[in-house]
Amino acid sequence: MAILRPTRPTLLLAGCLCAVVAILVGAMAWAAAGAVTVKEVRVWAGPDSTRLVFDLSGPLADHQLLELKNPDRVVLDIPAAALAGDKLPNGQGFVKQLRAGKRPDGSLRMVVDLSAPARPRSFTVGPQQSYGHRLVLDLEPAGSGTAALANVQPPARTQTQTQTQTATPAPAPRASPAAPPTVVKAANDAKNRDVIVAIDAGHGGVDPGSIGKRGTYEKHVTLAIAKRLKERMDREPGMRAVLTRDNDIFVPLRERIQRARRQQADIFVSIHADAFKDRSVAGSSVYVLSARGASDESTRWLADRENASDLIGGVKLDDKDSVLASVLLDLSQNASMGASVDAADKVMNSLYRIGNITKRGVKHAGFIVLKSPDIPSILVETAFISNPTEEARLLDPKHQQRLAEAIHEGVRGYFYANPPPGTLIAKLRSRPGAPTVVASSTGSGSGAGQ
Repeated sequence: MAILRPTRPTLLLAGCLCAVVAILVGAMAWAAAGAVTVKEVRVWAGPDSTRLVFDLSGPLADHQLLELKNPDRVVLDIPAAALAGDKLPNGQGFVKQLRAGKRPDGSLRMVVDLSAPARPRSFTVGPQQSYGHRLVLDLEPAGSGTAALANVQPPARTQTQTQTQTATPAPAPRASPAAPPTVVKAANDAKNRDVIVAIDAGHGGVDPGSIGKRGTYEKHVTLAIAKRLKERMDREPGMRAVLTRDNDIFVPLRERIQRARRQQADIFVSIHADAFKDRSVAGSSVYVLSARGASDESTRWLADRENASDLIGGVKLDDKDSVLASVLLDLSQNASMGASVDAADKVMNSLYRIGNITKRGVKHAGFIVLKSPDIPSILVETAFISNPTEEARLLDPKHQQRLAEAIHEGVRGYFYANPPPGTLIAKLRSRPGAPTVVASSTGSGSGAGQ
């Protein structure tokens, strides 16, 4: 009987089929394992921290973060992942250089060589606006104060940053070399001192915030309004404003609070521009901290009080027993939240008078920037940048000035109704013929969003 032997072409075809099957099986296994592709890596350095953003092709189930010494570096392992292309951004801030490599287990290893010791913190972010899934790595000073930043290189403009700035309607301001200076003399000890208003321009740097239909970035609009508000505040006798950022840089949320506290601010005003999927939604709104947000923050402060050097209402907590520390914190928080509602109510009514409120009532939320336990804090959503009409208004310098004037009027009304002792406003308020305080028409501000 004749034995049939496969010909050479048949063997080649069989080999190709096996290879294709192997590739398909591998691809199916890769997909089953939740594989992702790192499409792009972006770096942005501020004066006190550096943020790396990894744009992903899909949700990330898990990742590992390691700190290594000699030399200082941070290692990020992403299971079943691949890097699209081989180009990584240049180092800046805490990032000396970036390296990437594929591991035998299929994971992607990203190595961040540090220019100075830094403390890493990572988290994932879901899709928002034009951005998809992201993995964020923040690098903050390892030591206290600014000494840890002495060896950090100044930010260098990257290709990604240049493209981002070109896409915006206005050129981005130049970078600031350092955070605002700390007030040396305690504000409460000064006679006839100015009240200090901390103005926080939302977002910035690698975080553009919401994006309008015309490509307007929230971070640029908020900074423009914040600068106009500061200029108006500084012209008011007895008031002085400080900015948490005065250019297009990224500042972590809690660092914004710390900058206000270092300036011994009497109030914290955060400026934002809202967005919604329904582009017809319009109007301003004013937020204060919710009860749930205050409870979460109270738990955090009490857990960290032994290691915290911050003051709560002027009283240190690290040497108090748990019950007393809790009582002191509650007293400080309650006073701050009550003052926040009063200030928010007056700002909201000022915005209403320029036709910018669609639904009256102070709203409540757990925004991190509202969580300072000893500074009255409000967050103003100036308009919906997702609404084409309001987006155009937000780009109008005249409308920006109207918004700044309205916010100033509300904050001024709050301080003339509640002048801090020892301030020039308290002295002016006590004089005959002092400015009349605009009465609130909504009472306690227990309106929508509670």
